[in-house]
Amino acid sequence: MIRALGRCLVVGLLLGLAGASGAAQEAELPAWTGGPTPPLAVTDLDGRHHELTDYRGKVLLVNFWATWCAPCREELPSLEQLRDALRGRPFEVLAVNVNEGDSRVKRFLAEVPLRLPVLLDRTGDVQRAWKVRGLPATFLLDPEGSIRFWYLGELDWAQPKILRTVESLLPAAR
Repeated sequence: MIRALGRCLVVGLLLGLAGASGAAQEAELPAWTGGPTPPLAVTDLDGRHHELTDYRGKVLLVNFWATWCAPCREELPSLEQLRDALRGRPFEVLAVNVNEGDSRVKRFLAEVPLRLPVLLDRTGDVQRAWKVRGLPATFLLDPEGSIRFWYLGELDWAQPKILRTVESLLPAAR
């Protein structure tokens, strides 16, 4: 936990320094070059099982976060704003909590209610499979389930440029 906290603090500090030098500039999502999409098989707080195949045909944003990670907490509202902006379209956001127990996540959600599906990677196995090295870490998948973009660190996901990137992956209306 201490090592993970250190990674979160380092990422947050670096992003804060980068943000201070170019805060007015909109972020661009880097293209994914890390290989095929790893599996994702986790449960939510109600015990329902979720897999990537459940979301086939939708653009999917997978965000890895923890309750103790300040940049993660700051970023969550913008993920909800992005989801709201694309309501009714084939798009979903999954907030994957890493290495924390149900009771801790539930206490956090009682204070900071989220409308996003919150999934639990209780053991960190999914985080390791996705090669997540810091938090928050976010992956944007196309409707076929392939990772197309990713971002490490806090980001305002409600920015127009990010919205356009997500929309570019949406299947054409029929």
